[in-house]
Amino acid sequence: MLQINNLEVVYSDIILVLRGISLTVSDRSIIAFLGSNGAGKTTTLKAISGLLEYEDGEIKKGAIEFDGRPIHKMDPQEIVRLGITQVPEGRRVFAELTVEENIRVGSHTRRDGKAVVARDYERIFGYFPILRERRRLQAGFCSGGEQQMLAIARALMARPSLMMLDEPSLGLAPLLVGEIFGMIRRINEEEQVSILLVEQNAVMALAVSSTATSWRAGRSSSTAPARSSSETRTCGSSTSA
Repeated sequence: MLQINNLEVVYSDIILVLRGISLTVSDRSIIAFLGSNGAGKTTTLKAISGLLEYEDGEIKKGAIEFDGRPIHKMDPQEIVRLGITQVPEGRRVFAELTVEENIRVGSHTRRDGKAVVARDYERIFGYFPILRERRRLQAGFCSGGEQQMLAIARALMARPSLMMLDEPSLGLAPLLVGEIFGMIRRINEEEQVSILLVEQNAVMALAVSSTATSWRAGRSSSTAPARSSSETRTCGSSTSA
């Protein structure tokens, strides 16, 4: 589905952030990016999404292909229309808009008709029933966990085939983290959406991922299959306790 070949990214024309990154994301998989802050994980997501230019970043070398089509020179809205969405770190919902309005924003690039969009809007509440209760509430008054659910729901409304999540557990209580990651796995299985997951909580990330990639200093240092579900669930329980 997604192929990154020898990617090199520079900020402000002098700061080399990514060097020689190569990665393959297969259909319906969950890939975890693990590593410390500053390793280049978020920059990789922004390169895929076409957002680098808004932060004075630039792809100097390499290529990114999605379903065999080069996308590294496309505008962000074109990339979304192809089926790639990103849930940014810190959620970044539209605080002044209602929950319902935030969700509907996610469908603004679609061209498949109001009836289909309306059905998807109702289906979203099957994953996040609390958002139905909050749908008339301004998003800025929702809790952190509800805002994270809202950010995922908004991305899901774009009907992606690849969803990228940046630190979805950040700032959430352990019980909410488990709920969010359970929802990520469910979306992957039921919606058949491939997922790229940047996460500091390695135990939870490994619990839902098929493959994990370790990052260090702007490079992907190693890639391996994630641990078995039963093993990671045990680790997750002991960590939460």
